[in-house]
Amino acid sequence: MIVHPVPWLSYLCLASGMALVGSYVGLSKILVLVLPIFLLAWLRFGIAAVAMAGWVKRQPGEAPLSRHDRWLLFLESFFGNFLFSVCMLFGVARTSALAAGVIMAAIPAVVAILSRFILNERIAPRVAIGIACAVGGIALVSFGKHAGGAGADAGGLVGNLLLLGAVSCEAIYVVLGKKLTGQVSPKRISALINLWGLLLVTPLGLWQAMSFDFAGVSAAHWWLLLFYSLAASMVTVWLWMTGLKHVPASQAGVFTVMLPVAAAVVGVVFLGERFSPAQAAAFALALAGVVLATWPARRA
Repeated sequence: MIVHPVPWLSYLCLASGMALVGSYVGLSKILVLVLPIFLLAWLRFGIAAVAMAGWVKRQPGEAPLSRHDRWLLFLESFFGNFLFSVCMLFGVARTSALAAGVIMAAIPAVVAILSRFILNERIAPRVAIGIACAVGGIALVSFGKHAGGAGADAGGLVGNLLLLGAVSCEAIYVVLGKKLTGQVSPKRISALINLWGLLLVTPLGLWQAMSFDFAGVSAAHWWLLLFYSLAASMVTVWLWMTGLKHVPASQAGVFTVMLPVAAAVVGVVFLGERFSPAQAAAFALALAGVVLATWPARRA
């Protein structure tokens, strides 16, 4: 039996990147209580732009950006940075971090559908079963957590709908990212889509900054903002694009299950949300889906 080469380093990059996304989705619930949404997004992109200034320039041996690449970079930023951040931040402000984790569990399925129709990727039966486990495992949490409980009011419904919008944006981000990694380096993708995000949110960010009392923000919140900015715009994007370069989008999409897992863990550890044995079992099923979808194929 011959084992196909498995890009374990790419898998590690994808899993780590999505775990970081999940952590800042959960921690952003703390920041949105202190900073207005658009100001928070503007500060995030601004801090990351400074940190990634050296990544913008084309590296030796890298081809110039084509018009098609520039258009993809704009769309990648519009959906994956700007619109995702707006939907996610407004959504988590109106619901719980655990609810965000439940809804974000739909990402692998949406990625698989888009990769089939946009990238024409074949979805192997084993990967499809892994996707089903990843989605179903975490979706089970919703029945125990929200059956007539928290998040069932109108505000929670709006928050959940916004998070569904964030799911769609993240799926588009994954698929477009796969197309970009064939032409542009992961570092340059990270820097350029962050600059687009900064440009898109600047008018709204400045508008909220003019009436905001910056002196009222504690040092702890500034440090959390620094982590959020570097994690959201710099580290996670670089990790994700590095892994995505060598893994099909439909398979990479399974790793987005790490987002709801990490978001729920943050909700329990830092925000005092309750975590039951049934929820632990649901997350175990979701992680089993990751293993199933990424286990090396064999042939005679």
